[in-house]
Amino acid sequence: MIETRHMRSLLAIAASGKLAPAAERVHLTPSALSHQIRALESHYGVVLFERSARAGLGFTAAGQRLLQLSQEVTALVEAAERDLLRLQGDTRGELRIALECHTCFDWLMPVMDEFRRRWSEVEVDLVAGFHPDPLALLADGKADLVIGSRPRRKTGLHVVPLFRFEILVVLANQHRLARKRRVQAEELQGETLITYPVPEQRIDLIREVLWPAGVRLQRRTAELTVAILQLVASRRGIAALPNWGVKNYVDHDYVVAKRVGAQGLWSELHASAPKALGAKPYLADFISIVRQTCAAQLDGIELL
Repeated sequence: MIETRHMRSLLAIAASGKLAPAAERVHLTPSALSHQIRALESHYGVVLFERSARAGLGFTAAGQRLLQLSQEVTALVEAAERDLLRLQGDTRGELRIALECHTCFDWLMPVMDEFRRRWSEVEVDLVAGFHPDPLALLADGKADLVIGSRPRRKTGLHVVPLFRFEILVVLANQHRLARKRRVQAEELQGETLITYPVPEQRIDLIREVLWPAGVRLQRRTAELTVAILQLVASRRGIAALPNWGVKNYVDHDYVVAKRVGAQGLWSELHASAPKALGAKPYLADFISIVRQTCAAQLDGIELL
């Protein structure tokens, strides 16, 4: 018979598509998770997954039905657990969110909507503007949560990894590098790099690729992602943006996006909050909503 532990395992597999990361999410070894799957398949007399070396684990029709059950039951369990927390005491609070990654706005809106539905007693808001040091907002009491890169110093912080993603170089369709499969740092010499108005050391392409190769580019800034992409499409320069942030524009042939080097340029998103806030149940639920929403909506990410 299926149990809640099996349901959480099925949800983890759906989120990651692979056995090892799914096992890590539910605090099992891959062999233990495989044993769970075999036990379920044996009990119901069905095959739950189609296994592919390239695509990982794909759900069969039977697997999809149990996954649907898992989603429905887990949502009910989580709702009951939230109600139990409310019965224990006052769960009101404030959650002011600062973004280091400004392409996060697109997926953050549905996250905030779902969070408000679950925690109507918690005031949630965005800290507006570009900040040279978003983590300083936590220390100054001007923000409660920062979504951005992994902090180098974690003292006094509650840090939770969210997901890993690839940063792509974005070019105009007519660009001289548009037909290449990937681009190297040296090939970008002489270009204008269009970025958000943040310090250079916070831009992955500059810090991880260009500086080590001794390449220095002219820089132009814009505050909105759509403005950056319009400038790129107009051949005013190039950009480096997350894969999910440019997918729709690439799919509609507005611009082209290329991998950086043979292995690609990868970055991570983390949620950072003061340790005192880390104990608040609504913060853990907010982070859970982020992971669930991004796993369902963003292509090419890997949950951490």
